[in-house]
Amino acid sequence: MSTLLSVRGLETRFYTQEGAVQAVNGISYTLDEGATLGIVGESGCGKSTSVLSMMRLIPSPPGKITGGEVLFEGRDLLKMDAEELRHVRGNRIAMIFQDPMTSLNPVLTIRRQLSEALQVHMEMDHSHAIKRSIELLEVVGIPQADERIKDYPHQFSGGMRQRVMIAMALSCNPQILIADEPTTSLDVTIQAQIIDLIKRLRDEIGMAVIWITHDLGVVARLVDRVNVMYAGYIIEMGPVKDIYGRPRHPYTIALMGALPRLDDTAHERLQSIEGLPPDLISLPPGCPFAPRCDYVLDRCLTENPSLDSVSGDHMAACWNLDATLGYQRSSR
Repeated sequence: MSTLLSVRGLETRFYTQEGAVQAVNGISYTLDEGATLGIVGESGCGKSTSVLSMMRLIPSPPGKITGGEVLFEGRDLLKMDAEELRHVRGNRIAMIFQDPMTSLNPVLTIRRQLSEALQVHMEMDHSHAIKRSIELLEVVGIPQADERIKDYPHQFSGGMRQRVMIAMALSCNPQILIADEPTTSLDVTIQAQIIDLIKRLRDEIGMAVIWITHDLGVVARLVDRVNVMYAGYIIEMGPVKDIYGRPRHPYTIALMGALPRLDDTAHERLQSIEGLPPDLISLPPGCPFAPRCDYVLDRCLTENPSLDSVSGDHMAACWNLDATLGYQRSSR
């Protein structure tokens, strides 16, 4: 598979009265055609900000992209003018947001909102755009689509609104779909339906997917590769089977320890991660996870490690990888 997206040294700051918030700190990764990448980590670690920066959707001010490049098919999204970017955003790269109620316009019908994107990006006439909008609602599983398309967002349930958002995102046959915690506000049953829908549509259309979440259970059944973020850094990345089966960074190990297991016959207590994430205005000089780490060394307090290969294309940023070598997810 060829590389579709390449993020190199992306850096984002938010300038506030208290100081500069170091939200994204020089992250780099690639996304291949048709692949599914999961970006995980606790709230505030930079997951959403990194993709919003990539799409140039962060509010400015106070936000500012201060470094890096985002190459999509060899062209830097960060250097495109507004007109060029308009043809990429929502067309070739689409995004599903966490709360569909705030993403849909409450005073416009679903028909208006769906058909408008088709007319702008696909240059369809009005009648063709309406017909295609109904087809899209049927694809995402909304019954009586020809009637429901006349309704307003408040007339749909949370799960159905999210299906509408997926239909809008897929309307222009994007090469990349970015899903920013799209199931967080939904109940468990609807979450499973949305995940299965995305998997089915991904396989049918052949698009690449970036799935952002703090729910590790979701990622395990959906993605090919995982980026684990902490304090604006990617601290571990690799194939999903390595991240889940043989995590090497202490933070990833701690996350796995907090993940419930269906085969846990010993009824062990879930682990917790003591302490709090660092202040992003004044990050410590060393590893940002060091104050909470069970494997900390003196070096960790003064030097921040870079990502290093631990096996194949599995990488972790840790000075004490020898200490984490023996951890196996299956050993809990």
